Order: sequence, then structure tokens, then C-alpha cells
Amino acid sequence: MNRDFIPYGRQFIDQKDIDAVVEVLRSDWLTTGPLVDKFEKAVAGFVGTDFGIAVSSGTAALHTAMYSIGVGPGDEIIVPTITFAATANAVVMQGGTPVFADVTPHNLLIDPSDVEKRITARTKAIVPVDYAGHPADYDSLQAISEKYGLKLIADACHSFGAEYKGKHSGKLADISIFSFHPVKHITTGEGGMLVTDNPEYAQKARIFRNHGITSDFYQRAEKNSWFYEMTELGYNYRLTDIQCALGLSQLEKLPLFLTRRREIAKRYDSSFRNSDKLTLLKVAPEVSHAYHIYVIVLNLENLTVDRSIVFSDLRKRGIGVNAHYIPVHLHPYYRKNFNTKLGDCPTAEAVYERIISIPIFPAMSDENIQTVINEVLEVLNGYGIDA
Repeated sequence: MNRDFIPYGRQFIDQKDIDAVVEVLRSDWLTTGPLVDKFEKAVAGFVGTDFGIAVSSGTAALHTAMYSIGVGPGDEIIVPTITFAATANAVVMQGGTPVFADVTPHNLLIDPSDVEKRITARTKAIVPVDYAGHPADYDSLQAISEKYGLKLIADACHSFGAEYKGKHSGKLADISIFSFHPVKHITTGEGGMLVTDNPEYAQKARIFRNHGITSDFYQRAEKNSWFYEMTELGYNYRLTDIQCALGLSQLEKLPLFLTRRREIAKRYDSSFRNSDKLTLLKVAPEVSHAYHIYVIVLNLENLTVDRSIVFSDLRKRGIGVNAHYIPVHLHPYYRKNFNTKLGDCPTAEAVYERIISIPIFPAMSDENIQTVINEVLEVLNGYGIDA
């Protein structure tokens, strides 16, 4: 890592990870081999589900989930607007219509009361996002889903390792989605996974990620068979054995990664909570937060500048801040193709102008953490109304 620049997120790779990958590179199976099944079972075992289906990215996992529950033209899927675009894009990929729900201001999670207002006869599913690593209000969302006969699909790409009322993220919905991008809790380079207890969804997902074909090359080799059938139109969303070897090695370190993320968050909490220049997102008492990102909300009423100036100054000082996210309904694609507009989700629109993500990742040193704290406070205090 460039010690003069601290990014908002970064992978942690050690020699054991490298050795695991090298071992696969020297093996007979680089893809569709035995490590895929091993990685799937390891992740499913960690979160407590019956099935895990590895795919090439978190986006691929979202798309596969939409296929697995039968999303098609005419179906509406409720998603939060504060999320990465892929959450909504996966709906569109299956011909469905994303319906954007607003968020609660204290944690930027999908607002269950706003979700219920947006349900119509065409609604098929709700897709909460565990923003920043904090699980959504699954009790309320499950109650709404049951009331209206809807599927609940958790975009848990931020919350691998989090818990809600003693249950692991991944065990809180009909299907849950994880991402293994380098800035996530563990990495496979690129990669993702669906986890579920539903055997029908699992089988559909396995076929969809393999071109719509009912068996893969390794399965046919095990049976000394060449025969296969394509029964559906699927995609090549497979994850390689090379990536799964890295994922298995990373998974062993996940408890340490989570501990370090929580330590960093605790230091940030104690350093920032008394500042009148920012507000911290609230953590529910029943939640064990996974801290994929750490978000501060600027109190612009106490500052003489807007978010863009604070953002720029911190970047110039070597603090790799980011903004998660532009409300998806405000992206040009959705404005043009789905007639979304400013005013559709007022809470999200207002808070977006104030949010900044600051660095948090396991490889941060104590010196890095203190540097971030010092620079954030110095910049904000320098632009304070009372400065």
C-alpha cells in the first residue's frame, strides 16, 4: 500500500493465500473442479444455510437470484435507492421493473414503511441492502413479505459476517447475496455467492450460472460421461477453482478481519461522536455490524462549505474518501428508461449530499487510523462556522 495514500478499502493477501492459489495452478483443475464445491459448502456452513452457489461476481449473484425466483417482464421488485447500481440492474436484466424505496435517515437502510407504500399487484419481491455492513430490519421486512406473499432477497454484499438477533447475515431471507470483490470482507478477486435453504432456488441457480446446462464438466468427468443438456437460457457466471482456493484461504481469516474492522470502527466512533460537524450512523442493539464501509454524515449547517470541498481536501491530504452512493433513481439510465426523478426518495436525496465514506480495512495500521481521524477533524474544524 502507498503509505502516502490511505484508500477507503483494500484487500489483505498473505503468503498462505498465495500458496493456495499456486497449488491450484499446479493442479489438473483450474475451473469447474472440486474446490468450487468445497468453497460453496464452507461459506454455506459459516452462515448456516443448506446451499451455496458460487458465481463470478456479486452482480452475477443478484442476477441469478432474480432468475431463480422467476422475475420477468411485468414484475416489480422493490429495492432501496441507496445502493450500488447492480441491485437494481439485476432486476432489469430479467425484464423486471425496479421500484425505488426510500431509506431511514439514521442508518440509510431501506425503510419498511416506505416499502409497504410502494407495493402493488405486480410486486414480486423486496430486496433490502445491508448498507455499510448493518443488516436491514428483517423482522419488519419479513412480516411485510408474508403479508403480501412476496419473496425476500437480501443484498448482503456489505454484511458478510454480520449478525441480526443472533442469526448470521445470509440466514435472514429466502436468498442472500455475497460479494467477494477486493474491498469486501474476503476476496476471490472478483466473485460472489448465493446462499439459501431452498433446494429449488439452488438448483435453478446452478443451471443458470452454467449456460443453462444441467451438469458441468467436472460432474461429467466423475461419471465418465460426455452427455449434457441445455434446458434454460443461462450465462457463464462460473467461479474458478483458482478463485475458490483464494476464497477458502481468506475465509479462515474472516474472524480476524471482522475483529479488526470493528476495532477501527470503535476508534472512529469514540473520536467523532462529540463533533458537531458530523453525525454517525446508528447501530441497532440487536445487530453485530460487519463494517464494510464507515460512513460519516456531514452536518452542513455547521460548515461553511459543501461535501465536494470536504471530499476534495481529504483526497488531497491522502485520505481515500468515497461516497456510497448516488441514489440509483437519479442515474441518467433510470431517469430515461423508468421515468424516475428528483423527489421520488427525499430522505435519500437529502442525505446523499452529506455522506462520505472514510477508510476502513483490516490492513490499516494504528498510525493509519489516527491519520484518518486527525485529517477528518482538522478539515471539518477548519470549515466550521465558528472557525
